[in-house]
Amino acid sequence: MELRVLVAPVFGTNCCVVSAGVDCVVVDAGAGVADAVGRLLDDTGLKPRAVLATHGHADHTWDAGVLCARYGIPMRLHEADAYRLADPFATLSPALETALGLHRDDYRTPDLVEPFATPGGSAELTFGDVTLHALHAPGHTEGSTLYRLDDEVVLTGDVLFAGSVGRTDLHGGSYEVMGKTLRDVVRGLDPALAVVPGHGPATTVARELATNPFLTVAGA
Repeated sequence: MELRVLVAPVFGTNCCVVSAGVDCVVVDAGAGVADAVGRLLDDTGLKPRAVLATHGHADHTWDAGVLCARYGIPMRLHEADAYRLADPFATLSPALETALGLHRDDYRTPDLVEPFATPGGSAELTFGDVTLHALHAPGHTEGSTLYRLDDEVVLTGDVLFAGSVGRTDLHGGSYEVMGKTLRDVVRGLDPALAVVPGHGPATTVARELATNPFLTVAGA
């Protein structure tokens, strides 16, 4: 599989286009990235099969409805976060709403939402020739999900960043649950995996296990 990363202009969200053959999926369609995704698809001839989200926060889902309508494809995310799509501001703090600089009237709810479950904590998601391994990783939100691509890359959304982890003080977040996710899910990842987080630079699992203070503290 191939991975291309486009950075959305709002909050610098990393929007990932994952492809195999001519099939592709768009992961984390942040605000303002839809046209860049469209240009990439036109230039490469890739055919989108779905828009995915690592979680339901507005800076990761804002352009999903636009892309779903444009290409006639579904929106997929963990069932525990699906409720957030109806009103992307409802679970954000007023300060964060202001910081995002987005307006409710500009938001389009995806027409077709197909939530997925992760029985036992994981699930395989297949879209034509593209297969992702979804790992439930709550703590930042109830439905936060990691997507592993083959045995090479993991998309971590706002669960794991280079040198840090996602905040847990917004609606649906939990410090205790995040701690369990870091212990049981993140620390169980193959150290050889490259990491593409929801924001900021790429890193590796090995580097984060060795240097990320949230993973190296006792008990994590």
